[in-house]
Amino acid sequence: MADDDLEIDLDDLERRMDGAMASLRSEFASLRTGRAAASMLDPITIEAYGQRTPLNQVGTVNVPEPRMLTINVWDRSLVSTVEKAIMESGLGINPQTNGTIVMLPIPELNEERRKELARVAAQYAEHARVAIRNVRRDGMEQLKKAKNDGMSEDDHKIWHDEVQELTDKFIANVDGALEHKQEEIMQV
Repeated sequence: MADDDLEIDLDDLERRMDGAMASLRSEFASLRTGRAAASMLDPITIEAYGQRTPLNQVGTVNVPEPRMLTINVWDRSLVSTVEKAIMESGLGINPQTNGTIVMLPIPELNEERRKELARVAAQYAEHARVAIRNVRRDGMEQLKKAKNDGMSEDDHKIWHDEVQELTDKFIANVDGALEHKQEEIMQV
């Protein structure tokens, strides 16, 4: 067996860990802080044209001021559906409509809601850490198999350290992202 056959696919492990980070960033973007962000509406879909459709595909989402979002709905018949979806989304925003424009004033967050959002952010981060550790476990299982297939003890140690270093780097990235998001949420 050639030495190359014993190598662990670190690129694949890194790509999968990167996927966990991307998912975390997406979840963080959907958390409402005190400021308006178009990404807050990303998780919301409506029933339009016979299928579930993201809000940004039925209208133009704008942020005209720091605490206001607007959606210029292209099809007048969908305005009430968009309003209803926003009210049921759990964002705590009450839409106001002016023709085909749906305005979303972003209310100030109270201290209790900020703490609750910080806890949700921590849960999202923990899910990302678990996903990263699962990728690490897969890498360690590949290593174990490679060792059983004849990988030298030295090579095994080198690869083990590489996988652990990659894992530590991504866990640190998750912790940093969580700290940043919690600071953003708690900012008044």
